[in-house]
Amino acid sequence: MNHSTAPRPLAPTPSRAVTGITVYGCDEDEATLFGELAPQFGAIATLTDAPPSAATVALAAGNRCVSVNHKTPIANETLLALSRAGVMYLSTRSVGIDHIDVGYAVAVGLRVATVAYSPDAIADFTLMAMLMIVRGARSMVRRTDAHDYRPAGVRGAELRDLTVGVVGTGRIGAAVIDRLRGFGCRILAHDIRPSGSVRYVPLTDLLRESDIVTLHAPLTTRTRHLLDATRIAQIKHGAVVVNTARGGLIDTDALASALEHGRLGGAALDVIQGEEEVFYTDRPGALGGCDALRRLHELPNVLISPHTAYYTGHALRDIVENTLVNCLTYDSEARRHG
Repeated sequence: MNHSTAPRPLAPTPSRAVTGITVYGCDEDEATLFGELAPQFGAIATLTDAPPSAATVALAAGNRCVSVNHKTPIANETLLALSRAGVMYLSTRSVGIDHIDVGYAVAVGLRVATVAYSPDAIADFTLMAMLMIVRGARSMVRRTDAHDYRPAGVRGAELRDLTVGVVGTGRIGAAVIDRLRGFGCRILAHDIRPSGSVRYVPLTDLLRESDIVTLHAPLTTRTRHLLDATRIAQIKHGAVVVNTARGGLIDTDALASALEHGRLGGAALDVIQGEEEVFYTDRPGALGGCDALRRLHELPNVLISPHTAYYTGHALRDIVENTLVNCLTYDSEARRHG
């Protein structure tokens, strides 16, 4: 089904005031949920699998609200075109907002909002990634796929014997900490706004003492390359890095070098800097210009998944519902104020 060539409006129940929403980058699962929920919320949703661009901005005509996903950076010229088409509210179906120049959007008259969804999907995935990397799951699965059933040459580790450093303790980081407590491991945390009963330490101390470093910070100008070559060199020798937040938090070339030279024990990465060139596409044998990703793929102690930690049925329903709530709330306010 190609929504971009034949966008279909979904009709609301007739007794309610209606809000028009254009949903860009809408995949099959999201389309099913928008089809189910938009009429219940009193919205007409025009769905397209295409991202917002100069070529697709006409689909937003007549709608104050549009929804976008995190998969494609939105050019400033597209933001300007949306504003000129009468769009006033842009809701991104993500917690992160680094794919949008928010300052420019505001300057051209667009209000930008994110959505909240259950942190459990990413927290569960993060724990799974930790366990897989400390137990050498990638090598084990590859060997058994080739019918090699000999035990691995490297023994795994148990979480109760390890120190886990959690960088960023918002909703997702806090959910990760809640899960870690059940494993009996030592937990350290770092955040510019400490909260809760976990032990907070300076980032340098966390890197030096942790066997696992897991990232849950937002990507901002301050946190870009939070783990650069200097900080990666401070990480405990043999430790592993887990990133289910944003790829830009890590200097991927520096991480690849540390792994190639045995400085780190492994990495589990659901996000990678420059992933937009590769993730969500089928590229057998071809990674384009993403050299760091190619280097990481060649290492047996690196797990890579294509930005799917958030992708559960529960979280997806939260995302669609909160997108509709965001847009309806804004549209209701706009109607009241004329």
